[in-house]
Amino acid sequence: MSPTVFITGASSGIGAALARHYGQRGATLGLAARRHSELVTLVQRVGANASIHAVDVANPDAIARAARDFMAAHGVPDIVVANAGISVGTHGGDEGDVQVLDRVFRVNVVGLAATLQPFVEPMRARGTGRLVGIASVAGVRGLPGAGAYSASKAAVKALMESLRLDFHGTGVRVVTLSPGYIDTPMTKKNPYPMPFLMPPDVFAAKAARAIERGTSFTVIPWQMGVAGLALRAMPNWLYDRLFARAPRKPRGLPL
Repeated sequence: MSPTVFITGASSGIGAALARHYGQRGATLGLAARRHSELVTLVQRVGANASIHAVDVANPDAIARAARDFMAAHGVPDIVVANAGISVGTHGGDEGDVQVLDRVFRVNVVGLAATLQPFVEPMRARGTGRLVGIASVAGVRGLPGAGAYSASKAAVKALMESLRLDFHGTGVRVVTLSPGYIDTPMTKKNPYPMPFLMPPDVFAAKAARAIERGTSFTVIPWQMGVAGLALRAMPNWLYDRLFARAPRKPRGLPL
């Protein structure tokens, strides 16, 4: 039986790849993103049974309404993927960095929590479901020029781990996916080499298998998981020496 799947950040990148993956397998989709026209185009290309929700996840009331509308039309989903996220360079002391940090956390962390929350009790009452959060290898350590993004993704990982404990034994599985470099519009702006760069549709297929298994945490591709373990174990003096002068993500305000 094909699943029912609700995905945020579905208009491009990883979210769109997951929508294509599930849509091509007959899933019923709820697709949420700010860009309505991009969602319409995606549904037309996939030919999926889908509802479209033009919403900014940084607005908790708006994403809660979208969740309620989706469940009223399609029932409680089998899978919810809180994927919406933004990545913007910050350089520590630049004017506007606090504004950037605030926006990044409202989308990447608060938006993730606001996406999952409306589905928790319906899934718990049913006794099954998958709540999926998208973290990042960038959350393993603070990366130069990416303090807001690295901090937000570290927070996502910790939040999802807490949720996993909260829902242990309820039948609701909490899955954290930690992408490495995936070839999306977000990474195309990076002015530095990206090892093990993966096409988004390949990522989506691997992610769907991890979601189906209910894997608690996984890094995709696995090579970046090894790199993450090495970075985590690296002493500060060596990490500082290797990365202090690394290329930075371009500075700018998120849309």
